This record gives sequence, structure tokens and C-alpha cells, in this order.
Amino acid sequence: MGIFKKIGQALSKTREAFARKIDSLLSHGELDDDFYDDLTDVLISCDIGVKTSLELVESLRQKARKTKLRTGDDVRNALKEILMEEFDSLAKIEIEYPAIITIIGVNGVGKTTTIGKLANFFKSQKKEVTLVAGDTFRAAASDQLSQWADRTKTRIIKQAEGADAAAVVFDGIASAKAKGTDVLLVDTAGRLHTKTNLMEELKKIDRIESREYPDAHKYNFIVLDATTGQNALSQINAFKEFVQIDGIILTKLDGTAKGGVVVAIEKDYHLPVVFIGTGEGKDDLELFNSKEFVNNLF
Repeated sequence: MGIFKKIGQALSKTREAFARKIDSLLSHGELDDDFYDDLTDVLISCDIGVKTSLELVESLRQKARKTKLRTGDDVRNALKEILMEEFDSLAKIEIEYPAIITIIGVNGVGKTTTIGKLANFFKSQKKEVTLVAGDTFRAAASDQLSQWADRTKTRIIKQAEGADAAAVVFDGIASAKAKGTDVLLVDTAGRLHTKTNLMEELKKIDRIESREYPDAHKYNFIVLDATTGQNALSQINAFKEFVQIDGIILTKLDGTAKGGVVVAIEKDYHLPVVFIGTGEGKDDLELFNSKEFVNNLF
């Protein structure tokens, strides 16, 4: 299945929900104040967020003053143009090598599975990859990552459960430098901002990566579960207090009608969505493409 077909299928629930609601609005009359108020509610219901929805609707009002919008397709196309202007204004991430990609996030968002998919992705790009089992807190976390290492035929660096996570990362960096690894993928324990010890551990990992491998290109990617919608934004707030966040990986996009949260993330935080999960298989992780995303959103 092609990448764009996968994105289209992953966003099908969001697209169907939006199209149904927008067509219902337009069936009742003109683009008046009531229409714009109702459209704001529709955008919010698709998890684009209150602030972002209000801004998008105001931009649509201005566009409507310059050109006549009558049909659902007119409105959708106008919204696509507005969103593409927003996405185009944001900086994009181009991963450079050698790279250390540290995966952070709360419990249950799919970090370890995402690392396995990332290993598969980079290996398909002919890159040498090493996994680092930095989640020494959760029982069987390293075993789960080892299964992904077997599936993707990828090297893994790990220690016993309860080991110092920063020490595992230290070993992983030493191995990556010795082996000439292109991509070091670092798993970390799921944590909330209330877990002060785990947040301090994350800061320690970050310091060790910078100190021990200054020549590497460092990226901290936070994994967010698309099904949580706007709740994902509070997770960004919590983690960026402790470490720099460079980009977003959005999982479970295929299981939700809340795909509009991508718009809120990009607009409110100016953080690029780098990868999106489009299914359960090892190949179901795609580089985010803003044009295809917007075209399939409405």
C-alpha cells in the first residue's frame, strides 16, 4: 500500500466526521454568523482546539470576503489553503547523521512499539541502527524492545531491569561510536511530570548524550496518542519543562476522529510532527507530509 493511501485511510474517521458536519451546516443556508459559529464548534469537535479553531474561522471569513464560498467543497478547499499556509510557515526537521533519537512520553502511548517501527523505517533507508533499552523502570520493557530488535534484525544495548538508565545510554553511545552506527534509538521509561525522579533521570540522559557524543545530531521526539486529542497538548507542556522537544510522533491516528489535533500542535507549539502511525504493522509509520495530511483531513 502506498504512503498516501495509508495516510488517507488513517485519517478516514476524522475526514468523514468533518465532511458530514460541514455538509450539514451548508444545507441550512448562507455563510452567515451562525454558520461561522457552528463551523467553529465543528472544528473544535474534531480536536483542532478552541484558539486554533477561532483563528481558522476568522481567516476563512476574510477569504470569503474576497471570493464567494457556497458549497462544502468551497469551504473545505478554502480551509485547506489556509492550513497549508500555516504548515508551510513552520520549520521542518531533516534528520542528519549520525543521529541520536530519544523517544519520550507518558505510559501507554506506544513508545517502544514506535521505536521498533522507527528501526524498520531507518533500515529501509539503508541506515545502520542500534536500539538502546533505556526503559529500565517498567517490567519487561527491555524484553519487548528485544522482540522488536529480532523482528527488524537490529542490534540492541540493554542491561538488567532496575539498572541506571543513563548508564545504558552511555553504553549505547560507546557502541554506536565504535560500530559507526547511523541512528541510535533510545527508549525511555514512560513518566508523568509528577514523577520527579524519572524526570530528573530524563535530564541526566539528555546531558550524557550531549557530553558523550557531541558530534551526533540530537533529537528528542515526544510520542503522543492521537486518540487522546487535546489532552496530548498538556503532555507537551509537562515534558518541555525538563528537556527540549524537537518534534512529535503521533500514534494511533488510524483509530480516532481526532486527527485535527495535529493542527493545534503545529500552530500552538510550532513543533513539527515528524512521523505518524498509520496502523499496527512494523511498516505502519510514515514521515509526516503536511500536504497529504491537509488534503486528507477534510
